[in-house]
Amino acid sequence: MSLPSACPDDGEASIALAPTTSPGLPAPALTASSAPVTLPEVLPEALQEVLPDGLPPAPLVDPAALQDLGAQLENPAVAKGFARDYTRMWDQRYRTLASALERGDLAGSMDAVLSLKTSSAMVGGLRLAQLAGELENALRAGDIGRALSLLRDVAARGGETVDELQFSYVLWDS
Repeated sequence: MSLPSACPDDGEASIALAPTTSPGLPAPALTASSAPVTLPEVLPEALQEVLPDGLPPAPLVDPAALQDLGAQLENPAVAKGFARDYTRMWDQRYRTLASALERGDLAGSMDAVLSLKTSSAMVGGLRLAQLAGELENALRAGDIGRALSLLRDVAARGGETVDELQFSYVLWDS
């Protein structure tokens, strides 16, 4: 079963958020909704990425997660709405995390990264959830420098996750 058929859209399961900007913060990766995307040719060696701990990265997006969420909620449209809201909130979520990290706000950073990790896992954004887990570990160790160094990767994986959800799972309004 495909995700669009598992998560039909009744158009009633989302909220609209007003965009905000924060001058001076690193920008999140551009997503399909914010700029045209040119896809580079993927080289086989790029697919052999390995994390620092020697483990291969998780899949970018696991469609079974949204199917499971829809089944748990007994309403696939709500799960699809959650995923749509996730994509709309990406920029705000990233700015909140980046801002807290840059201010050295450990509690705010931890709150933002836990929110990112949990919501990413719920929509099936496994690679971003895994990266957020690494950032969480850096924060728990008090290594703000390492956490800040992960921001660029968080921005890139977040943009890729949003693009994958928008294009592969037809989350735009119909």
